[in-house]
Amino acid sequence: QLQASGGGLVQAGGSLRLSCAASGRTFGNYNMGWFRQAPGKEREFVAAITWSGDSTAYADSVKGRFTISRDNAKNTGFLQMNSLKPEDTAVYFCALGRSRPLRRRTSYDYWGQGTLVTVSS
Repeated sequence: QLQASGGGLVQAGGSLRLSCAASGRTFGNYNMGWFRQAPGKEREFVAAITWSGDSTAYADSVKGRFTISRDNAKNTGFLQMNSLKPEDTAVYFCALGRSRPLRRRTSYDYWGQGTLVTVSS
């Protein structure tokens, strides 16, 4: 089970830190990804990190503003979001998987319920 949290309402330029807590499986055995889905749009890749944390990937739209990280000892992953923009407004989902490429939605087998991020202008 995956539990995403940390979403909320923030003004443009602000920051939020999302968390993804895993239970029932060995978190450290899986790559972790964050995806987001805005109203009326498809779910899109945001960021990913390998199981060991030695490699990360970011969507061009968030590169330099978002940072993905993980703490395998605590079975938790994070997405630090800075310099937020109104176009970042979406439901954010965390996911675990073992396949590649990291940017592909179907590389992930387990999904959390999502947490809503709203950025006001």
